[in-house]
Amino acid sequence: MMKWCLYAGVFAPFVAAPVAYGIGKKKKAVRDYFAMVFTGLELAVLLCLFLDVARTGSAGSSVIRIDDVCGMGLTFALDGFRCLYSVVAGFMWFISTLCLKEYFAHYQNRNRYYFFLLVTLGATVGVFVSADLFTTFVFFELMSFASYVWVAQDERKESLRAAATYLAVAVIGGLVMLMGIFLFYHTAWSSPLFQQGQVVCYSDMKDLYYTLSPAERKTLFIGGLCLLFGFGAKAGVFPLHIWLPKAHPVAPAPASALLSGILTKTGVFGILMLSAYAFFGQAAWGKLLLFLGVITMVLGALLALLSVDLKRTLACSSVSQIGFILVGIAMAVLLGEQSLPAVRGGLLHMLNHSLLKLVLFLTAGVIYQNTHKLNLNDIRGFGRKKPLLQGIFLMGALGITGVPFWNGYVSKTLIHESIVEYMELCEEGLLPFVLSFTTLKSVEWLFLISGGLTVAYMVKLYVALFVERNASIEIQEKYDALKGKYMGATTAAALGVAAVLLPVLGIFPGKVAGKAADLLQSFWNQGQSLIGKEHEMLLDSPPICWFSPENLKGAGISIVIGLLVYFLVVRTILVKKSEGNAYCNRLSPYADLENMLYRPLLLYVLPFAGYFVCRVLDSIIDGAVVLLRRTLYKDSPVPHELTEGTRATFFPGTLLNRLTGGGTRRKGKKDYRHILAMDYEEWNEDVTIVGRSLSFGLLLFCIGLTLTVVYLLLSA
Repeated sequence: MMKWCLYAGVFAPFVAAPVAYGIGKKKKAVRDYFAMVFTGLELAVLLCLFLDVARTGSAGSSVIRIDDVCGMGLTFALDGFRCLYSVVAGFMWFISTLCLKEYFAHYQNRNRYYFFLLVTLGATVGVFVSADLFTTFVFFELMSFASYVWVAQDERKESLRAAATYLAVAVIGGLVMLMGIFLFYHTAWSSPLFQQGQVVCYSDMKDLYYTLSPAERKTLFIGGLCLLFGFGAKAGVFPLHIWLPKAHPVAPAPASALLSGILTKTGVFGILMLSAYAFFGQAAWGKLLLFLGVITMVLGALLALLSVDLKRTLACSSVSQIGFILVGIAMAVLLGEQSLPAVRGGLLHMLNHSLLKLVLFLTAGVIYQNTHKLNLNDIRGFGRKKPLLQGIFLMGALGITGVPFWNGYVSKTLIHESIVEYMELCEEGLLPFVLSFTTLKSVEWLFLISGGLTVAYMVKLYVALFVERNASIEIQEKYDALKGKYMGATTAAALGVAAVLLPVLGIFPGKVAGKAADLLQSFWNQGQSLIGKEHEMLLDSPPICWFSPENLKGAGISIVIGLLVYFLVVRTILVKKSEGNAYCNRLSPYADLENMLYRPLLLYVLPFAGYFVCRVLDSIIDGAVVLLRRTLYKDSPVPHELTEGTRATFFPGTLLNRLTGGGTRRKGKKDYRHILAMDYEEWNEDVTIVGRSLSFGLLLFCIGLTLTVVYLLLSA
């Protein structure tokens, strides 16, 4: 039963996708209901799988593994984390699909969207239940390519550009990840724990690091960096976060909810795997994750604060929240056996962020489908006299800011507690100071300040949407007249159910969030064994006084910082009083990492450098040939007859001849028409050679990549 539920959860969406597409060709309304029913059944199947695993007692530290799935070399595993996050994915797909019919009422190409929606669902579940790097890579790439269509859905110029950025990051990240997989497998096969060619599952890696020589450990770490690059690209970790602020504003809101809430978590899943199994307790890995997490956390919050686009603000917020999660994972790596608060905090914030972004992005979708605008100055005042929409948005805002009695408070409190605990253990000499006390204190304050910035930009959104009036009286009257007509019953019910979960997780942290953390940390538990010694310290959670003064203090500091930033920065610097208190973006348009660095580097610098190197090498070979012909082979130079160029070379050459007296038979006089014609022909030939070489290189690359995938499939 468990095996077939797993197969249905992963492969049924791939079968349903063409069925939905075929139905949509005939009857669009039937296709919409088919998608709703199917995602509901998918959620039910995943729930049955979760309950089955929980009933058999496998939700703790043990793993149920299924090897060589359907004869394709794929390997699946089940535990509490995998099952719970598969249910979260199914829930988010079901809720977002319920909102699609109303949101897509006036959209084109809906059939295509539904097809790739279901394909991405199957690939995402496949990532979460994957048990080895090969399986993860297969479903990871399927998910990336299928979700590309979401970003390019409306086919506008900005959508296609954002989709190109998303695809470029996904492809480059996938190729670097593949390189890391090769390094990991090569290093693993040299270990006595594995036989040559054996599939290396995540649960088998926990003792790998300690059986390798220093040189092999270095190779393993390099492979880990490559994998971190690929997983970090999907998660939105700095400096690979560039696709998030570009993709979310142009993608449909239900797609944005899934991109931010669940697809980024597949990248976090990979980082968790590396941290729990391959590099647990390694200071260098922990410091790297902490560095990336802090930068991502602060940068995302700053970008969100400066943004005046609703969905872009939420996208930058996702970058920041991924940073919070990374900080939690980094502290878990550094704390070693004392990593309980960090593990539970990081994993809970991962779950919380998924649910929070589902609510916030779908709320943004309701606003967009009524206004067709996202700029805060255009949609200001839309939420006035709409208590249901205001309540739903408020649930998400209070949750993501970490206000007590909402879900974000629980996870952020645990991460903050882990930072403080690490400093205390280092001071007591129980843990080595791999970072200075000043650095750790800075990390703590940056954590609190980032939480404060979260408060500031969410207050900014709430005030703009639900408190302030629109600058145009006519537009405000139009918004007020909508009242109960702005959202259908199905959308309202779906959003209401999703929003109710947020305070439930926060009001009962021990009974609800704590139980969820017990299941989530099972993935981490599996990696916590050294050779000959099992560490069970994570299996039992000690009681925590969630609302003690010490725990409330951290949340209080962030809230105070946030309110100060809102009144002292947002209302004074980011609002133009001369233009009717209009919100403005003080960030320079040139401060774009993609346009400032990545595009020039990939489109101009690297091609030019490659051309220059190839031209130098080509000139060296040509020079060697000429030298041999004039020396060893005694080949005398022969006049090189050339066609005399084009008009672009003839007229400037004629003018230069007249000015200098060239083109005559007198000794020492140059014929500039001939010289320019030769230069033109040489340049034209160089361009042709470069173009053909690039095309040939791309063909070889595609052939090599195809052969690599075929080899992996045959050798798995």
